[in-house]
Amino acid sequence: MEKQTITIYDVAREANVSMATVSRVVNGNPNVKPATRKKVLEVIERLDYRPNAVARGLASKKTTTVGVIIPDVTNMFFSSLARGIDDVATMYKYNIILANSDENNQKEVSVLSTLLAKQVDGLIFMGHELTDSIRAEFSRSKTPVVLAGSIDPDEQVGSVNIDYVAAVEEATHQLLESGNKRVALATGSLTHPINGQFRLKGYKQALEKASVAYDESLIFENEPSYQAGLALFGKLQKVGATAVIAGDDELAVGILDGALDKGVKVPDDFEIITSNNTKLTEMTRPQLTSIDQPLYDIGAVAMRLLTKMMNKEEIEEKTVMLGFDILKRGSTK
Repeated sequence: MEKQTITIYDVAREANVSMATVSRVVNGNPNVKPATRKKVLEVIERLDYRPNAVARGLASKKTTTVGVIIPDVTNMFFSSLARGIDDVATMYKYNIILANSDENNQKEVSVLSTLLAKQVDGLIFMGHELTDSIRAEFSRSKTPVVLAGSIDPDEQVGSVNIDYVAAVEEATHQLLESGNKRVALATGSLTHPINGQFRLKGYKQALEKASVAYDESLIFENEPSYQAGLALFGKLQKVGATAVIAGDDELAVGILDGALDKGVKVPDDFEIITSNNTKLTEMTRPQLTSIDQPLYDIGAVAMRLLTKMMNKEEIEEKTVMLGFDILKRGSTK
């Protein structure tokens, strides 16, 4: 026998209250006597009544849905950001639709238009660059957008980040101070502003302050993957690098293992600083020195900023910069 769908009417009849009262309990309305609320909740539990989120939204126009576009669900950097986003969303009782764009620009656009077609109330975008087609979609739709861990050099879109220029400058400075003459920078594509405009700028500034000439052969563009890091170590050796700043933790683990495979001692003969301080940094031996971005906070603050936009509240600053640290572990002297 098919299980009958329990309706709000069944709950009201069972609890001996009006449907309006059940509705108030379900929607967390404070105007219900505690004893009544307790009775209604017990009936909901017993009958296993599941209020339909969509119908509830239609009745009260109150279900807020937020679309989150994430380039790679398996990358710890993005999954840590997503945790912060999700916790704040839960607090506000928002629905979240998570979409994976596979770091593919075409897919990013189609995923974005799908979310906008579903009429999400707000969007959090984590992608490494804002292509013109993505920008066009953003401006065509009236939906508020916040970038988390992504940068808009034009500052048209709200975003939450750390100061990547200062962070990479500080990391480069530490490696130069430690006696390295040839420090490499290994990031993702330089067409992504976070790499080509921000990280590279910090790297160049540190070299300039130390009166070290900039050498293009020390700049490497890679996939943010372990395999890419393994393959990269040989190339780093070829150009005589004795230290590297990696833009991604998986990449850094690959570089570390690439060095160990070739019998090169880290940190004695080669030093590594990575960028995201995900859990991976503590799973290696030696553990990896890293720029520490408050990933969870970046996600949480992005969600809070989006909430203000959706509620049309006053916003002082659309571009939010959070603090960073460099956590010294075993991959640097």
